[in-house]
Amino acid sequence: MSQYNVAIIVGSLRKDSFNRKLADALVKLAPPEFSFKHIDIGDLPLYNQDDDGAQSEQVLRLKSDISASQALLFLTPEYNRSIPGVLKNALDHGSRPYGQSVWGGKPGAVLGVSVGATGTALAQQHLRNVLAYLDVPLLNQPEMFIQAKDGLFDEHGGIGPASLGFFQGWMQRYVDWVRKHAIHA
Repeated sequence: MSQYNVAIIVGSLRKDSFNRKLADALVKLAPPEFSFKHIDIGDLPLYNQDDDGAQSEQVLRLKSDISASQALLFLTPEYNRSIPGVLKNALDHGSRPYGQSVWGGKPGAVLGVSVGATGTALAQQHLRNVLAYLDVPLLNQPEMFIQAKDGLFDEHGGIGPASLGFFQGWMQRYVDWVRKHAIHA
């Protein structure tokens, strides 16, 4: 049985982020051959092409962590109908210098949770556009536009009983997607 290392990139820095909480809950639904690592993006400097020749320790850490993964899981809030700047900054750092992107070819998925009725639909679409350019093959269905409501999470931080079947189905689709598209070294 192959082992799959999945990099989790959460586009929120907020301590009580719904998206970080959702990422932690989803991990509990994955099979044992899937391991997950939260990738720290909050300490990255702002991307500046002048720094491509001497990338910071934080950028090198990001690139190393992404390179060591076989798959990607993006969870994004929606800020002003798009993705947060911190997430775009991480994507830019990981894709540069030109021709040295660490994102390409790694199967991924995009989802997000928000208090709004449409979840993070617009942010997810913007993120999908960027990831398409970065050559990240994405799981397209089922789409996950999740509204943060009472009962979404249980008292232990897992998915609540009313939504558990839906999220288990999504996780199975994601696992199948990664198994089909992951490249092992």
